[in-house]
Parts: sequence; C-alpha cells; structure tokens
Amino acid sequence: MTASSASHYDVIIIGAGAAGLMCAATAGYQGRRVLVVDHANKPGKKILMSGGGRCNFTNLNSTPANFLSDNPHYCISALKRYTPQDFLELVDRHGIEHEEKAPGQLFCRDSAKDILTMLLTECEWAGAEIRLKTAVTSVSEAGAGYRLKTGSGALTCESLVIATGGLSIPTMGATGFGYEIARQFGLEVLPTRAGLVPFTLQPELKTQLAPLAGISCPVDAECNRQHFREPMLVTHRGLSGPAMLQISSYWYPGDDISINLLPTRRIEDDLMGLRKQKPRTTVAQYLAEYLPKRFASAFNELHGWTGPLQEYKNADIETVAKTLGEWTIKPAGTEGYRTAEVTLGGVDTRQLSSKTMAVLDRPNLYFIGEVVDVTGHLGGHNFQWAWASGVAAGNVD
Repeated sequence: MTASSASHYDVIIIGAGAAGLMCAATAGYQGRRVLVVDHANKPGKKILMSGGGRCNFTNLNSTPANFLSDNPHYCISALKRYTPQDFLELVDRHGIEHEEKAPGQLFCRDSAKDILTMLLTECEWAGAEIRLKTAVTSVSEAGAGYRLKTGSGALTCESLVIATGGLSIPTMGATGFGYEIARQFGLEVLPTRAGLVPFTLQPELKTQLAPLAGISCPVDAECNRQHFREPMLVTHRGLSGPAMLQISSYWYPGDDISINLLPTRRIEDDLMGLRKQKPRTTVAQYLAEYLPKRFASAFNELHGWTGPLQEYKNADIETVAKTLGEWTIKPAGTEGYRTAEVTLGGVDTRQLSSKTMAVLDRPNLYFIGEVVDVTGHLGGHNFQWAWASGVAAGNVD
C-alpha cells in the first residue's frame, strides 16, 4: 500500500461518539474503507457518563413527537427505518443485560461500558479504523472528495461524515467544530442553546429553597404550552430533575414556568372537603400528606399559610389551590452547556436529505447526530436519533 493510499479512505467520520461509531460500523459492513477520527483520548465519553453511568440507550416508545426541530418532519424517515427494536436486537445479540427503569426507558443493567464495547466491537468486525488524539485542523475539497489536515498528517476521503456533537459538556471535549464546517460549505446553522439542563433561580427564591436541596417530588411542569409530569429535584443552585430538564428545552430567558406541585390531586376540592369534615386541619398538614415533609413545611412557611382551614374563606382556599397547582417561577437562567445533556439548534435540516443525511447539493458530505437541529426529549430518545441517523448515513452505497 502506498503512502497516499494508506491515508485515503472511502469514508472519514469526524467524531467517535454514539452517532459516529454507529455510522462507522454500518458503512464498514457495506464494504467501505472507514476511518473515525476524534481529538479526544477515548471514544464515546458521553456514552459512558450517560444515565448515571448506566446509559439509557433507547426508548421503546420513541416517536418523531419526542423530538424538537425547526423542521419537525425531517427526523421521521430515519427514525422509521431504524427503530428502538432494531437497536435492542443488536444489544441482545451482544448479550448485554438491560432493564426498563421507567416506561420505555432501557438502561444497561451493569454499565454504559457495555454499549461502548458493543459499538467498538461492531466497528472492529466491520473493519472500521478508529484514530484518537487526532485533531482535524481544516477540511477542504479535493477533487470529488475531501482533504483533512490533522495533527498527524493529511487524510483524504470520498465521503465525509460530521458527527462532532453539540456544545454540551465542554469538559468532555465538546466544541463547535461541526458548525464551523457546515458554515464553511454554505450551510445555515440555526441558533444553539443548552437543552435538558437544570434551572438556576433568582437569589431570593434560591435562598429560600437551598435548605431543601436533595428533595424530589413528582410535579407537572408547564411552559410555552408544553408540559411534563415527572419528578422535580431541588438543588443548591436551583431546580433540576426530569421535569425541569424536559421543560428546559421549551424555555427561553424571561419565560415563566408553571409547576403543579400536586398533579394527582383536585386541590380545591380536597381543601373544601377538609374544611367541612376536619375543620381544624391546617394547609401544612394537608401538604405533608402528599409532599416530602420538609418541602411541605418550607413551602407552607414561604406562603405564610397559618391557622386551621375553618378560618379560610372560599377565596382564600381558591388562592391556596391556585398557588399549589400553578406555582409560577421565573428562572434566573439555566446552568448552560456545562451540565446540559444536549444542544438545541444546529445545522438546518432543510439543507439535508432525510433519507441519507447528506447535504442536498453535496451528496458526499453528511451531518448526523447532535450537530443537526434534531433534539430529543429526556429518556433515551437522543441516543435513538444517534443510532438512526448514523445508520441512515452509513447505509449509503
């Protein structure tokens, strides 16, 4: 093999994350000579940290409705052609034990390492090469293909796949390099922001809730006509937990969030009934029945609800019920990309083929995974997009 052919590949994939590795194995099995390059020292870092180290690798109930995009129809084709069941079959073939923690959410029983090992094994079986600690400094056209300058020399390829991810968790090596390449080749990149991210609170409320850090309770969170019924977690910095992470993807600075603290109760009916049957009951006692006791006590104190219900007029009970059912907060902001699980926005999918993930007027340049403007809800959906988009690009002849 000559020096020039040694550095030439049919397909080069930039990014050794979930989408990139899936694409590499798929393309390798197509008989293509495949190279994955990544500036990181290890592949799949976000896979390893996901799901508390257990990797929520898909969601059996994943549908296009679980994704946000400025072009919502784009993801339908890839998701239909590679389903959660398809990925589960791959997991089962590798003998990976898994469990369903919440409805549809599949996690490794042991460790996220099992999923990464599976992907690396698939790449090895497919003959795909992985080169780490290899930063790409520039990409340019070379005849009908592409030329990449890297710290360890030049590389050329016929097809180039950008699987560089978004801006979330920069300590894991996240950069905006994929967006730079998109712009270089004339593609529009839609504004990006942190998604699936905890909220920070205004100083006064933060101080009031700080002693409750670590307490979780099920709520219904609503913002911009979207709502999620999931647990909310109080932290030292603000509010987190699945309900807050989910609603954060729909929140913009300045928006209010409405939180129903007792989503399974008819609060006003409960309080009216108690006033009639047990008139000496306090609001604090009612709250303690359905909320963690420390949270109930602090929330009651925050609103100054004292005395037995027999002293409350109908209007008072209505006010208490509205406060509990529509507790409205205006977050100071979010924790940003530092802790965000995903990046919203990215490469505008109107410029890409929904069948192949390739740029419409440049059929050998592909964008897959988080770098494009497709973002899933919490619960395994983003991994399903990584697998589906990786397979769609990797299957191209």
